[in-house]
Formats: sequence, structure tokens, C-alpha cells
Amino acid sequence: MTNRTYELDRAHVFHSWSAQASMNPMVIESAEGSYVVDDQGQRFLDFSSQLVFTNIGHQHPRVVKAIQDQAATLCTIAPQHANAARSEAARLIAELAPEGMDRIFFTNGGADAVEHAVRMARLHTGRRKVLSRYRSYHGGTQTAVNLTGDPRRWANDYGADGVVHFFGPFLYRSEFHATTEAEESARALEHLEHTIRMEGPDTIAAIILETIPGTAGIMPPPPGYLEGVRELCDRYGIVWIADEVMAGFGRTGTWFALDLYGAKPDLITFAKGVTSGYVPLGGVIISEPIYDTFAERVYPGGLTYSGHPLACGAAVATIETMKDERIVEQAATLGTEVFGPGLAELAERHPCVGEVRGVGAFWALELVADRETREPLAPYGGSSPAMNEVVAACKKNGLLPFVNYNRIHVVPALNITVDEARSGLAILDEALSVGDAHAAR
Repeated sequence: MTNRTYELDRAHVFHSWSAQASMNPMVIESAEGSYVVDDQGQRFLDFSSQLVFTNIGHQHPRVVKAIQDQAATLCTIAPQHANAARSEAARLIAELAPEGMDRIFFTNGGADAVEHAVRMARLHTGRRKVLSRYRSYHGGTQTAVNLTGDPRRWANDYGADGVVHFFGPFLYRSEFHATTEAEESARALEHLEHTIRMEGPDTIAAIILETIPGTAGIMPPPPGYLEGVRELCDRYGIVWIADEVMAGFGRTGTWFALDLYGAKPDLITFAKGVTSGYVPLGGVIISEPIYDTFAERVYPGGLTYSGHPLACGAAVATIETMKDERIVEQAATLGTEVFGPGLAELAERHPCVGEVRGVGAFWALELVADRETREPLAPYGGSSPAMNEVVAACKKNGLLPFVNYNRIHVVPALNITVDEARSGLAILDEALSVGDAHAAR
């Protein structure tokens, strides 16, 4: 069966972000908890949460049953009709959101959540431009990929979608010659305001930021930065869109990464962890002023599957499970007691580790060829034999890592056990020794 699975995949499936002829996808037979099993029977500890979405692990029985029960009750219904699963999912999400953000527009995933958040901001302000940072990812649809600030945008960007990019704070690779977090924050905000002024404040509808950039490197913003963004948006009448697609729903040890900071956006996009990826679902959390824009005016947008009952039923079960099992609190504890100290110890021992950064169950190791020059172990936008060797060493010993360019991200299920987490770090420790052979000592 598995050989047939692979053969049919190669014959008929067109894969995303890939050169098709050279694809060699792993066949997954099954998954449970923090593990996946391939067609050879090899068990892998999933340190990737797939694409950072299985926040409650694989096949959680409570959520699987909720999906089954919802299918038996109401599989699908058009979005113009109210249904119990969507109403309850919206209530639960609004309860977790900042005060005054009580309305939820449901989408199929994160990219179309971003598309609709931008549309709302443009219609609300009557302006066109949107500012987004370099080193970011907002999705693969037209507007979202143009907003994206990493190399996946390049082949799809014709500079015609009203997007302007700017540099966000990232002290390790500072664009502002900063030496402290305070300097980095102040100079990044000065640069952002300069960009706003040069572009014309009255032309800018929104600034979109991943609260903590995910795929681009897991870079928690320095103290004061998001508060400064809020102040700039207020000063110039700009909508702030917080992209919580990856960082939201417990990943940072809080329900939203925003909960770690003292600033409130106008729109929040979410997806991934809201259902642990069991059924696709995303959405936009809407502040009252933007809701009021469309209270008497038609919102010109919609989706056939907006608030799909199966997806919303999965969301309800996921959120309730996370609350009852204190999974968000467990992610916070993993960050402070396991991943934070454990990864810092690896950084001390391995010359190929330039920096470790993160929070909760959301960490990145910046791998370098030279700690002094900070030369990455793989080029921006590419890979390298050295990184390939590190990844191969992880997989050989049963660890499925999340890799992007010169970084390994440690992003397992939020309810991974302490023993499993430490087992993963031990495998990573051994794999980093392979990277050390390519690093200056």
C-alpha cells in the first residue's frame, strides 16, 4: 500500500514550494501524540508540529471524537446560515482576544485571513498601501505573498500590489548598527516612521506584522517596539494588523503572542493552532471601529466555507481541550524549564550555533559558519551541504526538525512531555556536532 501511495503521489500530486521532478516526499503511515511513523515503520519525534500547527499533538482523541460527532450532526452548511459550531467557536475565540475585539470572520486558513484583513483595512481607511517587514511570511495567495518579506515572494512579486517593505527589529542581524535591544527598538521605530513619512501617511491603510515572526526566524520583538507601532498607527490613522497565524493559540506559552506585550492591534489574523490543523480553519478578529464600518455598509467579501461546521467543531474541541488540560501553561513551562536552558546549553557547546531565541514552545537556533562574522551556515534563501548534513543526522536518529535556510526551529506540540522534549534535544545535540565540523572554532 505504501509503495502505491508514493507512486500515486509522484504520478498525480503537485507539491507546494517544490521543484516537482526532484521531490522525494516521506510517506507518513500514522501519527499519535508527538510522533509520526513513516512507511518503513520508523518513528520520528515531531519537533516541527508539521508546519507549526499540531499544537495539541497528533490524533488527540477528544478532538477526533468532536469532529466525528459534528460530522454526524451537520457536516456542512452555507455560511449565510447560523450554526452552533461556528457560533460557539466565535464566542470562545472572542473570549481569548483583547478586550473590545468581539467579532470573528472565519476563513479557510491563514493566507486568506490575511487577504481579508487587508481588504477590511483598505475599505475602512479608504487607502491602498500596506507596509510589512522584511523577514516575514504572511501566506501564499496574491496579496499575502506580496506582503511576505522572505525569498518566497520574489518569483511572485511584480511590485504592483500596493506593498512597501521595511526593516523590523532583529538585533542579531541588526540593520541599524544597534548593540542593545533598546537601541534596536528605538532605531527600528525611527526607520518605520521615516518610511511612513516618505510613502505618504495618507496613502497607507495598514501595517501588518507577525507579532513574533515565525518561519522567518522566531524573532521576539524588543521591549517597547509593538507599543511604538501602536502609537505610530494612532498618529497617522493606520490600521495595525497582527498576524498570529503561527504564534497564536498557545505557541508562545500564552493564548496569543500579543499577550506578552502591552499593545492592542485593530485586526488579528489566526489559523493553524486554532484546530491543531485537524481541519483547516483561519479567521480575522475584528475591533469595534472596523466592525462599525461594515455595520450598515456591505462587506464585499466572503468564502463558500466560511465557518465550516467541521472546522468550527474542531476549533471548539481544541480550545476546550487546551483549557482543560492546561496546554498553554505547559508550553510556558517547557519554555522556561526545558527549551530555554536546554538550548542555551547547546549553544555554549556547539560553535555552529550563533544564537538561540524564542519563548514557550517556539524557538530558533541560528546556525553559523563563523560566530565572529555571523556568516550563516546556509545562504539567505537557500540551503547548503552543511545544513543538509545536520538535518540528515536529525532524521537518522528519529527527529523530524523544522528547517529554514540556516536555522533549525524547535517547535514541537505544546503538550510534548518533558522526557520527549529532552530526548529531542539530545538528538539535536548530536546533530549539531555535524554542523560544528563546518564552523570556525
